[in-house]
Amino acid sequence: MDWKTFQGLLSGVNKYSTAFGRIWLSVVFVFRVLVYVVAAEKVWGDEQKDFDCNTRQPGCTNVCYDYFFPISHIRLWALQLIFVTCPSLLVIMHVAYREEREKKNRVKYGENCSKLYSNTGKKHGGLWWTYLLSLFFKTGIEVTFLYLLHKMWNSFDMPRLVKCTNVDPCPNIVDCYIARPTEKKVFTYFMVAASAICIVLSICEIFYLIFKRIVNSVQKHKNSTNRSVTYSKASTCQCHIKLEEVENKAKNKQLESLRASAPNLTAI
Repeated sequence: MDWKTFQGLLSGVNKYSTAFGRIWLSVVFVFRVLVYVVAAEKVWGDEQKDFDCNTRQPGCTNVCYDYFFPISHIRLWALQLIFVTCPSLLVIMHVAYREEREKKNRVKYGENCSKLYSNTGKKHGGLWWTYLLSLFFKTGIEVTFLYLLHKMWNSFDMPRLVKCTNVDPCPNIVDCYIARPTEKKVFTYFMVAASAICIVLSICEIFYLIFKRIVNSVQKHKNSTNRSVTYSKASTCQCHIKLEEVENKAKNKQLESLRASAPNLTAI
């Protein structure tokens, strides 16, 4: 792993995220990635070698291990972290696409041309939808992996003893023992709790984005309504003034014509 590239990637995701997104990123990096790299891999290690069964039947231990562990916790979490962080790259790619369009526009029309975007990293238009869809993807991936973990290992439990029955080539019932079950159970619950916190943060961010979008739309509607009312009032007042001016001019012309026809008459 190139840590400089990883750091640049995280800083890019953090730059275009909301407050909930920054908290989510911190939880993923500190409580999931670092725990996974520093401790979880060492706890599991080569768990198949430590999976002990009370039989010498060739192949029975391997078959029983595959029956109870169709996929290892540590490998499942690795896949989960990869899939969870991928949707955030969509936002960075969309921003990079905007910046490239802005760059081509300046090259084509000059440095003093009007900008296509007021701020390439501002979440409006297509970028807002990309960010919202990335949150839905992340939430769906987290829920899916938690369901798989719950389905395959029975409520995230890690028993000390498992019984292998009716699995060829094992004879009758074979007792198998898991190495360091308590330690593995603690890490399992810790990773599940961190994943649940990330789900809550993603849901909060979804509601925050939608609520903020609704508030901005209502404010724009009110501003446009106020402008139209002000314009209509101003146009009405100007029309009224023009009508009064036309009527006054007509009256003045009538008086002038009467005076011209009868100059000896005096005004009453």
